[in-house]
Amino acid sequence: MRAYLISDNHDSLVGMRLAGIEGVVVHERDEVIEAVDSASKMDDIAILAITEKAAETIPDIMQRLREHGDLPLVVEIPDRHGSKRGSDFLTRYVRDAIGVKME
Repeated sequence: MRAYLISDNHDSLVGMRLAGIEGVVVHERDEVIEAVDSASKMDDIAILAITEKAAETIPDIMQRLREHGDLPLVVEIPDRHGSKRGSDFLTRYVRDAIGVKME
């Protein structure tokens, strides 16, 4: 099993390739959808990493992939400019998902 990256910029892809992770650079919503569909059909992909900016173009598809529960595991990653999420993202995510407030 391997990981695959869908990125909105070349720098993130180059960095991941140094770690042995292949992928594709996309810019438009249609390109992102095509890349996700293509990666989802690859039998050996266990982790599908997608940059936050690329994921923002397909919120409906990202939600469906998270709810589906099958492989590949979809992970949104920040790009070279850092994360667009707040510093309390994980705490809010846990609270919203299971109703437990973490201190």
